[in-house]
Amino acid sequence: MTRTAARALRWLAALLPATLRVDARERSRAALGAALGLLIAALASRWVGAQLAIDPWLAAPLGASAVLVFAVPASPLAQPWSVIGGNTVSVIIGMACARLVPDTALAAAVAVSAAIVAMFLLRCLHPPGGASALLAVLVHTHDPRFALLPILLNSVLLVIVGMAYNTLTGRRYPHVQTTPAAPLSPAGARFSSADLDAALVHYNQVLDVSRDDLEELLHHAEAAAYRRNLGELRCQDVMSRDPLTVSIDTPIATAWSLMRAREVKALPVVDKSHRIVGIVTLADFVRALVPDEAPPAAMRPAHVGAIMMRRVRVASEALHVIELLPLFSEGGHHHLPVVDAQQHLVGILTQSDVVRALHRAVRPD
Repeated sequence: MTRTAARALRWLAALLPATLRVDARERSRAALGAALGLLIAALASRWVGAQLAIDPWLAAPLGASAVLVFAVPASPLAQPWSVIGGNTVSVIIGMACARLVPDTALAAAVAVSAAIVAMFLLRCLHPPGGASALLAVLVHTHDPRFALLPILLNSVLLVIVGMAYNTLTGRRYPHVQTTPAAPLSPAGARFSSADLDAALVHYNQVLDVSRDDLEELLHHAEAAAYRRNLGELRCQDVMSRDPLTVSIDTPIATAWSLMRAREVKALPVVDKSHRIVGIVTLADFVRALVPDEAPPAAMRPAHVGAIMMRRVRVASEALHVIELLPLFSEGGHHHLPVVDAQQHLVGILTQSDVVRALHRAVRPD
């Protein structure tokens, strides 16, 4: 296949509709909501129209508004001000163009274009607003009541029903758009709120998703990738193997010299079968040897067994590293001996090992 043919196939594939990742329940919820919203808005508007002798009492753009309000209630284009303001402002502009521009085709183009500019300025961008502007031109209406009924009343009623229905069916509407004064990102996140704002400025296009929802979605995706990359790592994959060890009878001076020479901060204490019986750390040496805290020289311990910590938290070599993160981040642990199925010491897991694993998880490349 030639490069031109491959490019043509990719272009044709781009014309295919994208997969909507919503289930049948959500589709049914949106369809039922639109039906109820339009029915209530139509019945109420018809009654008001009959009382005021106004016809028409229902506008076609309301159908498009209903799709947004009930199918994508989180969209910035579907929020109450967008629906009410976008439709009403646009129809007013359409009526003005119908009066001022004699040619219908030119009036239609000017009306929709001016409506878009106005909706941007008033922050009420709403796609059906373009249809409202066009409708006013096509019906050649100059009656200002047309902006109130059907357009304004239809829009208000639809929004009211949308608020009730979306709330009752578990969808937040209105979907409040907020920008925190001091944006914070979850610990360990690879991007901040400021980074997202800069990316949106660089993108410079209207997105049919709120900034807050986009940020939340990106953080969820990042967390999922983090769990995938780190979730399969086991202690045996990241631990330090063949750690230095001492026995209960090792002289304290020897253990101290060994720690200084190898620049380690903890030594597992093992028995003759290489099973863990304790651990000695720098803190244990400090308590035993610092003059302010240590007993008189004649009473000072001579062997590691006298100063080691006997209750030792150990980890299985098959344990997932992600399960140990709370111990290192909140439990105050700095070293964890790692044992095999027979409880033999096979390695030690340090904070440095965990940090390296985290680095690989967030930057797998």
